[in-house]
Amino acid sequence: MTIKRRILGIDPGTNVMGYSILDVEGNRAQVVILGTVQMGRVADHYERLKRIYERINVIIKEFKPDELAIEAPFCGKNVQTMLKLGRAQGICMAAALAHGIPVAEYAPLRVKQAITGNGSASKEQVAAMLKKMLAFAEIPKFLDATDALAIAYCHFLASQLKAAIGDADKQAGGVKIPKPRGKSASWEDFVKQNPGRVKIS
Repeated sequence: MTIKRRILGIDPGTNVMGYSILDVEGNRAQVVILGTVQMGRVADHYERLKRIYERINVIIKEFKPDELAIEAPFCGKNVQTMLKLGRAQGICMAAALAHGIPVAEYAPLRVKQAITGNGSASKEQVAAMLKKMLAFAEIPKFLDATDALAIAYCHFLASQLKAAIGDADKQAGGVKIPKPRGKSASWEDFVKQNPGRVKIS
């Protein structure tokens, strides 16, 4: 029996934040909503963070996601920009954790590879591939929304892989693979495996 899950995907940002809701059941995924939170008219950085927190809370209360998938921090040339982005990410995580929602982070490179097979794919390529795979109505004006969907879908694929590995372990009967003879786990194992190589004075 498959369990239906709802994933909230977020592409954090202090100018435009993308979000998406993805329903998954078994190997099927369906887009519920795509959207953005725009903060161009809010001048104060801290007010922007407050707006992000409030909007995430509204989304959580309305759609009741089971999990949050968010873009992980990455290194950039502009330190101030990275600092602001890190704060936005932290605010999103705090909002989810306050509602008891587990958080998963994915690096941009991994997300692009999962969706297109190319870690350097453009936003437009990611959006086009998602539209082809998930058949939603139209690509939104702000691609931060499809970036958020890509993160949610990457999480879906990662959880599928994890489940497949778990099933394989169960089918194997939980039998442990013996350790290679050439690599001892401890000094005691080494002595037992190599009695002729140990001299006691």
